[in-house]
This record gives sequence, structure tokens and C-alpha cells, in this order.
Amino acid sequence: MKIGILTSGGDCPGLNAVIRGAVRKGDKTYEDEFIGFLDGWRGVIEDEIMPIPRRKVQGLSRLGGTILGSSRSNPFHDDGDGAALVKRTLEAHDIDAIIAIGGDGTLYTANRLFQAGVPVVGVPKTVDNDLDATDYTFGFNTAVEIATESLDRLRITGESHHRCMVAEVMGRSVGWIALHSGMAAGAHVICIPEFPLSIDEICEYVQATWDRKRAPLVVVAEGFTPKDAPEGLIDYDVDEFGRPRFGGIAQTLAPIIEQRTGIETRATVLGHIQRGGEPTGFDRVLATRFGMAVVDLLHRGGLGRMVALRGTDIVDVPLTEAIDNPKRVPLERWEEAADLFG
Repeated sequence: MKIGILTSGGDCPGLNAVIRGAVRKGDKTYEDEFIGFLDGWRGVIEDEIMPIPRRKVQGLSRLGGTILGSSRSNPFHDDGDGAALVKRTLEAHDIDAIIAIGGDGTLYTANRLFQAGVPVVGVPKTVDNDLDATDYTFGFNTAVEIATESLDRLRITGESHHRCMVAEVMGRSVGWIALHSGMAAGAHVICIPEFPLSIDEICEYVQATWDRKRAPLVVVAEGFTPKDAPEGLIDYDVDEFGRPRFGGIAQTLAPIIEQRTGIETRATVLGHIQRGGEPTGFDRVLATRFGMAVVDLLHRGGLGRMVALRGTDIVDVPLTEAIDNPKRVPLERWEEAADLFG
């Protein structure tokens, strides 16, 4: 079988490990041939490819980023016949199927292409861990580790200068990174999109921490908006999939906290450092298993499906499960964390 691979959306620790796992498994078990599309769906649309022989993936699992490049290109962006463009490229290179590695936007596009007759399977990827179809996505563990280390450093600075520190972490519509890294670092307030606090509540937790002679640490997910936020508190641009380009809520909150409490407050946005660099051991193993399993899925004829982690097992589910049900922080996890605030 001749298989095309692409990585789409934001880069994520573990992408190269998926590629390595797929190529190693396909070459050894099935004698497959692999072709990489450069920069996500853009490479499919514009017919930019590169061969991926087994020798090219040697030592790849420990490297961050993606050797194929990535983008947020969308075959259906201009309302044209994106499926026809994709089919033309596959036919030109005698490619039997595509492995699409990406998050909800990528998998939404993959499912739409599958419905139009394009042979495609998926591998879930998101540092936010917001795909309900899988217990964990690779990259999440790495992002939490990076965020936790950064928060530990911010706490030291805050304590040294007697300041409140507001740290913004990734999390578009869910707060998993904020929840995990905030709990690990002992944050005094964690602000997530699922259960928005009011500005007054945030300031009360900050003040309570300050009254205990501690320097408050506030962790906020980038997609968080206070429940009492005035209209136009912060505006966002949108990407090609119509999703907001988040970032900046920490800088918005910090001066408000300082004004209301009188505590000197500084904001830090961790941003892209959370998804760059080498993946953790957990993410390397999970990504490698996903890569191996998706090749088996193809050879079982599982088009229109994706691999997923359930417990410790790798299973496969329809692509629709990844795009219909975002995995949000449940109430019991939020209440568990909130018991530690202030």
C-alpha cells in the first residue's frame, strides 16, 4: 500500500513519533511505501510531497515539531471542490489513502473528505486534550510538564518581589492544561472556560492568599472569559476554520486585579513554548503506538475512522467522535481543584 501522511494545525510534541511509528510498522509488517505531504492540507492541495523511507525516520521519536511541516490550510476554505483537489493529488501519485494527524479542525476536514469519497484515516493530536474520543492525546503531557516548570519559576519570582503573578496557558475551549499545571504548581486561582469565575471572585482568592502572606499565583486558560466580563473586554481574530485566535486574557486581567486589590500584579503568557521542544517519554510512547495502530487500521479497511486511547488500550472510533464531542473538564474535577483556591 502507498500511504500519504500529513500533520496539520498547531505543532505538537509527538508528531514525529507518530510518523516514525507508522513508517516503521508499515515498512516492516506490510512493506508499505510512505509519502509525506508538506505543511498539512496545503501540501495535498498544491501537490508538494516528499518520500519518507524508513531511513528518514531513524531517531525521530525524540524530536519535537514535525519533519513534514504544518499549517492551518483548509481544502474547503474557498468554497471550492476541495475533495476533487485532494483526489487529483492522490491519483497523480497512486496513493491509496491518507493518514491525517491533527486536532478537531484537521479531523473535521478529514471526515468531510471521507464523506466525499476520499480514503482517509485519522490520528488525534492536540495539546489541549480536548477530544472526547480519546482519553489522552499526545502532546498534552509535555505541555503540562512545560507549563508546570514555568509556573514554579513564576512562583519564585512572585514570592521574591511580593507580587501577584498571572500566567496564561493554552486552552481554547477547555481548561485541562490550566487545571493540571495549576494544581501541580499549587496555584491559588485557576481560571478555565468551563466554569468561569467572576472578576470579583478572582480578586477575593487573590486577596485571601495575600492576607496569608503569600504571593498569589493565578493560572488562566487562554480561552477563559470572566462570567461578569463587560462587552468587548477582549477581541480576537479568527483563523481559516472560523475559530478565535486566543491570547491576551492574562494581560487584561492583571491590571484589573492590581486596581481592585492594590497588589502589584504581573502577567506572563507561556504561549508556544508549551508545544515546542522534545516530547516527554509518555508522549513518545503514546504517539508511537498511535502511528503503529493507524497503519493496522488502514490494512483492516477502517477508512473514516481514527485511533484513540481508552484506558491503556489503543482502539479505533469513527472520525465523527472527535469532532462532535469536545472533552470538557467535568464538574467533579473542577470542584476538586477549587477546594485549594485562596
